[in-house]
Amino acid sequence: MAGLPWVRLDVAFPSHPKVLRLLELREGHRTAFVYICGLAYSGAHGTDGLITVSALPFIHGRRVDAQRLVEVGLWHPYPDGGWLINGWDEKQVTNEARKARSDLAKKAAAARWGRETG
Repeated sequence: MAGLPWVRLDVAFPSHPKVLRLLELREGHRTAFVYICGLAYSGAHGTDGLITVSALPFIHGRRVDAQRLVEVGLWHPYPDGGWLINGWDEKQVTNEARKARSDLAKKAAAARWGRETG
């Protein structure tokens, strides 16, 4: 399933209390970058905010970064392993919503051009 070509990032992100707590930690800036890369990874791969353990290297992360992100509340442990990005379904477009938009757009285009869709 194709992911999104973009993700939303709140303009207040740099001053969010969870980020400020993160930046107080040793190498907190590095972990903040891992968070941003996690957003991009999840959007690109359509994971709806799930970051698997095997994905950590692809977002420049280490387990210690994941632990820090959990500690400050930006990620939550996922029962089957890995982590969920806090609030993904509230701030990002989910795969289900993206698919619904795509289907609607295809139907509208087909109607506009006098074609049927299945």
